[in-house]
Amino acid sequence: MLTDKELKKKFKKVASDNPDKYYATEILKKEGFERKQCRKCGLHYWTTHKNKETCGDASCIGKVDIFSGAPAKKPLDFVDVWLGFKSFFEKRGYRTVQRYPVIARWNPTIDFTNASIAAFQPYVISGESAPPAPKLIIPQFSLRFGDVDNVGVTGSHCTGFVMIGQHVFVEPKDWNQEEFFKDIYEYITKEVGIPKEELTLHEDSWAGGGNFGPCMEFFSRGVELFNQVYMMFEHTDHGDRELKLKVLDMGLGMERVAWFTQGASTIYDAAFPTVIDRLKKKLKVKFDKDLYKKFAPLATRLNFDEVEDVDAVWKEIAGEIGVNVEELKNKIQPMTALYSLAEHTRALLFAISDGGLPSNVGGYYNLRVIFRRAMDFIEQYKWKIELGEISEWHANYLEPIYPDLASNLPDVKKILENEKQKYFAAKQKGAQAVDQLLKSGKEITTERLLSLYDSQGVSPETVKEEAKKIGIKVHIPDNFFALVAERHEKNEQKTQTRKERDIDLQGIPATDALYFDSYDYLAFEAHVLKIIDDKMVVLDRTAFYPTSGGQLHDKGKINGDEVIEIFKQGKVIVHVMKDKPKFKAGDKVHGKVDDKIRLQLAQHHTAAHIINGVAKKVLGNHVWQAGASKSLEKARLDITHYDSLNDKEIKEIEEKANEIIAKNLPIYKSFMPRAAAEAKYGFTLYQGGAVPGNEIRVVEIEGLDVEACGGTHLNLTGETKIIKILKSSKIQDGIVRIEFTAGEAAEKTLSKEGDLLKEVAEALGVDEKKLPARVEELFTKWKKAKKGKLSKDEFDLVADKEYEGTDVLVKLAEMLKTQPEHVSKTVLRFKKELDVLRGKA
Repeated sequence: MLTDKELKKKFKKVASDNPDKYYATEILKKEGFERKQCRKCGLHYWTTHKNKETCGDASCIGKVDIFSGAPAKKPLDFVDVWLGFKSFFEKRGYRTVQRYPVIARWNPTIDFTNASIAAFQPYVISGESAPPAPKLIIPQFSLRFGDVDNVGVTGSHCTGFVMIGQHVFVEPKDWNQEEFFKDIYEYITKEVGIPKEELTLHEDSWAGGGNFGPCMEFFSRGVELFNQVYMMFEHTDHGDRELKLKVLDMGLGMERVAWFTQGASTIYDAAFPTVIDRLKKKLKVKFDKDLYKKFAPLATRLNFDEVEDVDAVWKEIAGEIGVNVEELKNKIQPMTALYSLAEHTRALLFAISDGGLPSNVGGYYNLRVIFRRAMDFIEQYKWKIELGEISEWHANYLEPIYPDLASNLPDVKKILENEKQKYFAAKQKGAQAVDQLLKSGKEITTERLLSLYDSQGVSPETVKEEAKKIGIKVHIPDNFFALVAERHEKNEQKTQTRKERDIDLQGIPATDALYFDSYDYLAFEAHVLKIIDDKMVVLDRTAFYPTSGGQLHDKGKINGDEVIEIFKQGKVIVHVMKDKPKFKAGDKVHGKVDDKIRLQLAQHHTAAHIINGVAKKVLGNHVWQAGASKSLEKARLDITHYDSLNDKEIKEIEEKANEIIAKNLPIYKSFMPRAAAEAKYGFTLYQGGAVPGNEIRVVEIEGLDVEACGGTHLNLTGETKIIKILKSSKIQDGIVRIEFTAGEAAEKTLSKEGDLLKEVAEALGVDEKKLPARVEELFTKWKKAKKGKLSKDEFDLVADKEYEGTDVLVKLAEMLKTQPEHVSKTVLRFKKELDVLRGKA
């Protein structure tokens, strides 16, 4: 098997040797194009200019050449680019699809939607699920973090961008490559109005995930406008073959088209002009238009990924412009900071709106990186501006295309403000770490800079400035943020979602799962298909639920023999017996699920959905399920949230959850085609992560929660009986865990709490009703002791007499955490104070 890189290289030569077979050359020839080979890079390209010798890439012509007058018939506003594209392609039979979230919860392979085609991976591309339409277009906002260092500097790099997709998903018999090429060619020449003489088309190839095909790239004046990938073949161990589903993947950079048609100084001026103008005025940044006009065509040379000595390039550019290099930097860098601030805020607006939270964990660390970089610029230039304010400007400008952004602004602003507090807290803490490092005399290496940034949030510029004060030089790598990103790998899901083994099930058909029909489907008849190792039984149909989706398996009996465990391997459900069963393969048997266990598990699973829906209403739309576990004794739900939950929030979630129970709402369960379910409910379906298959099971509590879920659920919310939250804790950055009980388990919890309250009251020698006042009295005593208002003898007396009661209080607090409120707020502090004072005494 070849790697994707090797496959691309191999097929590129195959396509170059036979261009008429793999590219729409007939149309190009009719339009007057001829095929050439670049004398600099060797690439094959098409042009109408007989004397042209290079392919037109910026690296081959030395610059981007759009600033002396754009070749398009009219300048296009950023929003107008999409509106014009939409109108043009809808007339040609393409269906418009709304953007997918930039947080790619439906896709198990990526954190962020990084291209328009990613919206349809992996299930549509694989043919497992039907596409929204055979021919479609989409204005997909995308995120990529490989070029953070270049943003603002080169004038053309973004972390967040809109990739307009022209996509086709058809069988080979319906594949018409020339038609698809003609559609995009006529869009750029007729709708955008770029003369064909201004276009250079590159022959290329593409490979990814074992699929490959030819690719045609459209260039003009050093700018790659878009490319069109024809995904036609599959690479396997047995050789290459034609795909059963052929895919057209055309990705057009919306920002680039706006920039190109306007001939604007930077891509940022073209993509969010109103935001840039407002920032210039508010921040009073001096903008030397004449200087920037000279600098802009050369800025692409400052690509940190391609340049070894950036300082040398700055000097080179300064020399060509005719200014001192320090003067050039002093005038240009405030503008690059302003551009970065605008660009990063827009990326954060989309990510947070779609449920992403800046974090130290997994891919979401990239959001924290760009947030910190934006804040570093604000601090460096002492600007008085809030990212929430800039977010609002972006949302207003983008309203014609993305009206959902404005409705999410309250949540976005709250999260950005919280992140700002974390930034300053980290900065204060980091200042001490920098001071210690400088005093230690240790060499300030790149690794130490990365470690300080990663663990303390200290920007490398801060270290450099502090070091400069004591005569120490610090070198900051030009690709610093790329190095930061390398340190963070994709986070794995924390909760086990299924128990799977590897046993020989060859020839065994998929098990007919009866538990989907209703949680109280408990008794059934079935045939034994196979018995493995005397204790593992496979039936043709079963009502027993296997461990999966964070839910524990059922228990019960088959023909009176005890079933102690159930697991699923592939599509086959396996029953593990306590002893060797009396029945044999081929027998007809009667199965009976333990009704009490099934009810308790169903109550806990339904309660998890109720709490998830309520938490989103109480805390905000950024709340998503990040993991779950449901056992008989208790359950837990992990949600995305930027801070620990306080007592008020926990109390409100519990109260509102029980209000949902009291309303006795119906719980709808049905199987739906994936595309239909996504069209009806959106991507909130994927609370538990990616769900495979063309058909998915949807569980809906109308008006509260809807999820793709295969677990056992009640028919009415009232059957949950009661929900009792035990405690909440922050298990990692951006993830909060809620532990709870429901149904009979919750009733046992309440009974146990009553006994504990009585025990505490007895230990302290007070009536239960007077317990709150007594707790406060104890805490007040320890506060006095801390301030030295009690003598040592008085302290020892109080400690000896009341420490036992304090231990009981701590035990109670650990079990209840948030109930009752007076305990949760004082007991842990009380115990901590006591331990400190004991140590001092």
